[in-house]
Order: sequence, then structure tokens, then C-alpha cells
Amino acid sequence: MRDGKNLLIFDLDGTLIDSVPDLAAAVNATLVDIGRAPFDEDTVRHWVGNGATMLVARALSGALTVDDNLPEATLQDALARFFTHYRAHTCVRTQAYAGVNEGLQMLKNAGYTLTMVTNKPFEFIAPIVQAMGWQDRFAISLGGDSLPTKKPDPAPLLHVCQQLNVAPQHAYMIGDSKNDILAGKNAGIDTLGLSYGYNYGQDIREQQPTAAFDSFAEMVAFLT
Repeated sequence: MRDGKNLLIFDLDGTLIDSVPDLAAAVNATLVDIGRAPFDEDTVRHWVGNGATMLVARALSGALTVDDNLPEATLQDALARFFTHYRAHTCVRTQAYAGVNEGLQMLKNAGYTLTMVTNKPFEFIAPIVQAMGWQDRFAISLGGDSLPTKKPDPAPLLHVCQQLNVAPQHAYMIGDSKNDILAGKNAGIDTLGLSYGYNYGQDIREQQPTAAFDSFAEMVAFLT
């Protein structure tokens, strides 16, 4: 283990898995339901990272910045439709990034406790974990609706530390977006950034994580 740290807190989407193909399919099915034009997968990719509500709000707005005049009733109707479609698409084309399956096992074998904090709704975590064969990997998993606040708020990260009786300085937050890095910094936890995921088209290094890597394997090598 590196620098006396024994707890790893992973983001999910854009860090461990590429879920955009399935998220985009659910978003576009929702838009078609309500008579709107769908978007290409790369456009949707830049909208992922702040949870389902924000993803749907961005799709309805057609932009990363949500329309201030978006009616709440329209959003809630579209969100309900999105959840219905995503339940059917959760693991159709979603796949682990290169090096993740073996990397998680290596990190666990090295003595780290692995946990997950994602802004994805909690109900979708278990189907993905099962599809990936990771049932024995994570000691704790939190979704974006598990607590009153989600990343970049530090509360989910600190909750994990408290539940496992690990001081924040003995943990790493590992993610692909500014929400992950900000959450770690807000919690007093060192951060490891991965450049290949979803960060709204920005280089993760702009967020100044403790260290940054271009592949999961590089990060594993750093930790082990």
C-alpha cells in the first residue's frame, strides 16, 4: 500500500465502466417518447457525471447548461421515462474499461479496502456490479441518492470513512471528473484522476488531483 493509505473510494461511470452507450440509449428513447429529436452518443457523453436528474435536464435543454425556464413537471415526467428505459438498458452495452477487472483484484490482493461512491442512483449499482462480476470487490457502495447530498459534496466520502473507521488522510478518491476531485479535496482526501472518462470535455489534470493517469493499469502500478 502507498503512503500509509488503505482505503480506495472509486467513482463508477467514466472510471470503472463506460456506461455512455446505455445512458445515451435511455436518454434518446426518452426524448423520442416526448416528441423530441435524439442526440448522438458523443453529445450525451459530455452530459454525464452529475446524476440522472441533471443528465435528463441537460438532454431536455440540449446543452451542458440547463435551461432556467425548464418546467419542473416536464423534467419529472422525462426523468420517470428515463428510469424506465435505463432499467431495460443498464447493462446492454456497458463494459469495464481496459485493465479494470484485473486491476481491482490486484488492489484487493495488495490489501486495500475498495469502496464505491457514484452519483448514479443506487438502484443501478447492483445490476452493474453483478454483470461485471464484482460482487466481492466493494466493502461499501453509495449512490447519488443514498445520502441527502452527492459529489462534489464531501459527505458521501466522509460517510464511507466513518463506516469503515478510516481517517480521510488514509484514503484516496479515484475518479474521472471534477466532481470526484472536488469531493476528495472537500473531504481532505487525496485524489487520483483518470483522464479517459467523462469530464465535460476538460482534461482532469486541470482540477489538480494529487496524481493523474491515462490508464487504469498506470494507476494500479502507482498504488502497488
